[in-house]
Amino acid sequence: MARSQTIDVSQLIDERKINGFNVLVVVLCFFITMLDGYDITAVSFAAPTLIKEWGLTNMAAFGPVLSASLAGIFFGSLIFGYIGDRWGRKFAIIWSSIAMGVFTLAAVWANDLATLAALRFLAGIGIGGLLPNSLALNAEFAPRRARATMVIVMFTGITFGGAIPGFLAAWLLSAYGWQSLFVVGGVLPLVIAAVTAFWLPESVKYLVLKTNRRAEVAKIVSSLEPTLPITADTQFVVPQEQSVPFTPALLFSGGLFWLTILLWILVICNQMAFYFVNSWLPTVLTSANVPLSHAVIANALFQVGGTIGGLVLARPMDKYGMVPVCILFVLSIFAGCSIGYAREPEELLMTVVFLAGFTLLGTQLGLNAVSTMIYPTSFRSSGAGWALAVSRFGAVVGPIVGGVLISWQLPIEQLYLFLLLPLGVGSIASFIMARLYYLTFHGLGLERQAAPKNAIAAH
Repeated sequence: MARSQTIDVSQLIDERKINGFNVLVVVLCFFITMLDGYDITAVSFAAPTLIKEWGLTNMAAFGPVLSASLAGIFFGSLIFGYIGDRWGRKFAIIWSSIAMGVFTLAAVWANDLATLAALRFLAGIGIGGLLPNSLALNAEFAPRRARATMVIVMFTGITFGGAIPGFLAAWLLSAYGWQSLFVVGGVLPLVIAAVTAFWLPESVKYLVLKTNRRAEVAKIVSSLEPTLPITADTQFVVPQEQSVPFTPALLFSGGLFWLTILLWILVICNQMAFYFVNSWLPTVLTSANVPLSHAVIANALFQVGGTIGGLVLARPMDKYGMVPVCILFVLSIFAGCSIGYAREPEELLMTVVFLAGFTLLGTQLGLNAVSTMIYPTSFRSSGAGWALAVSRFGAVVGPIVGGVLISWQLPIEQLYLFLLLPLGVGSIASFIMARLYYLTFHGLGLERQAAPKNAIAAH
């Protein structure tokens, strides 16, 4: 009697060499995350022209428009995180992109602040679904030896996307008005949705655990490993994992309680510090008599430093798990708090701001990778989605606190000492989480516990 073949999908992904299939997934997810970076920055560039055209005299009245998408992202991360775990990462990404594109494009015809704010909120719901599902999908196709690297490379799409509106604004605003940035921001997600539908594969781990689409699994496995013989009797498994309907209680079950709590503390602290610096850096520097041209360069270096920081962090995370994140968290205290003392000479200011971006944004990219490593396939999108949603509390509070401190007219040296609070708490929490992470997973991710020795078995 012929023996049937069983393929351990997790082990197969971990042991195989990286090929064009992995590159395709990373590149497509990179462009998906670019949409998030573009949207956040584009609204800021459109605002001055829009305010002037609508004759707004109260600048604060535009605040709800700027914050509406952030509120939408909070809900979108939760809603589409659940959809990704229930109906698939690819499905969620496609409909997130469509929602973002349709409601961003609709903003072109808005003629009052209330309508524009409502459309920005609805677009934000779509935006919120892109990141958790891209994170989960990319992590589930990446070999464990390069998982953090692939997730972080993918996530740098946000910083590249954030740079695009500046170039487009210089070219489009004077000729076509503020609407042009929303046209681009609406069309691009629709294009990405179409490309995703045709080219982006569904997570093979998700398919094995939660669907009966065996033919699709076999096709993806053949793309991963073309030389692997697959017959009608071949079975596909993901050992040590099971399919369970998601409820928020799962985020705190099976040894995850303190890991989830600590992860949320870390993302809130990091986002609070990052947006505190990012939102007010040019304003604070120019008010401290730093030339505007230098302040603009410093802001750009802050973003560049963050991208490089994430890439530098990637490989050490693949080898040492949480430990590199802890180190970067501690270093961010010194880099962030030093900004106020580094106004002169110019070279010192640029170096310190670069290091602040390196540590703050680099840590943020590392934490995104962590959120894909501690949760299992069954609810990885939801786990990442909840972490991203919770992090928005820090993203909202950071700029608000910055505005209050600036209104107190504190010296620039004292202003950035505020970072001691969130970054100090985050540093302590990161070391505690690193220890619990190691004790729970022995330095590895959840899906890699008790893996069999061979990816392919016969019985």
